[in-house]
Amino acid sequence: MAARFHRVHGTNIRLDGARMRATRVESFGHGLCFSQEPLAPGELFLVQIEEKERGWCGHLRVGLTALDPQRLQPVPEYSLPDLVNMGDTWVFAITRNHNRVAVDGEEARAPPGDPFLCIERVRIPRDVLVGRSRPGRYSHILDELYRTNVLPPTARRSRIGVLYTPQPDGTADMHIIINGEDMGPSARQLPTARPLYAVVDVFASTKSVRVIPVDYGLPSLQTLCRLVIEKHIVHRLAIDGLDLPPLLKSFCKHE
Repeated sequence: MAARFHRVHGTNIRLDGARMRATRVESFGHGLCFSQEPLAPGELFLVQIEEKERGWCGHLRVGLTALDPQRLQPVPEYSLPDLVNMGDTWVFAITRNHNRVAVDGEEARAPPGDPFLCIERVRIPRDVLVGRSRPGRYSHILDELYRTNVLPPTARRSRIGVLYTPQPDGTADMHIIINGEDMGPSARQLPTARPLYAVVDVFASTKSVRVIPVDYGLPSLQTLCRLVIEKHIVHRLAIDGLDLPPLLKSFCKHE
């Protein structure tokens, strides 16, 4: 149930019937959204950027709040600073660069071919976390970006999520995940004794986002096939020449 948006949201937000997609219909503010339910420890709330809008400065903002959305009357205009100033809220502004939080003694990152993202005890199949652009006529020019699963964090189809991990002292760390990469603990000392809701602020140049359900099981056979195919092709357009079923080709090209 957490993997959809709450009925309470900013005045400029319109949700689809399933409450899986949130669109800001005017202006650049009043775009606050929340998860339907509080998140469980290690549960990732993941969204994909569906639409952008030119002419505004700033991008998507994500985080966690211990405030009950049902009691927010009215919903603040902005997550930063309005919602944060109400207390018990931690929000991270996504930028095109510089999202990673430096941590002393940080462990080496997992190799690019590792199918799982591991954050302390949390283990999530990386494939669903990675956003990719649709391949086009000139995809080969950006081949290395596709191979390393890189999309600019603020681009269309980029996938951004938030979760928290309990710590030995009874508090929690908040982690932001961008296209399958952990940005590190963006906030510490969160109170685990209170329910924590995901916060998604559809702000400024980000116009529409969609919730992506996360499967915490083993990678599917399709995903394992795609990983093997990606290791043996020059770029994604080469998939069209392979003797594969059309649906598998589309899946391999992340369409």
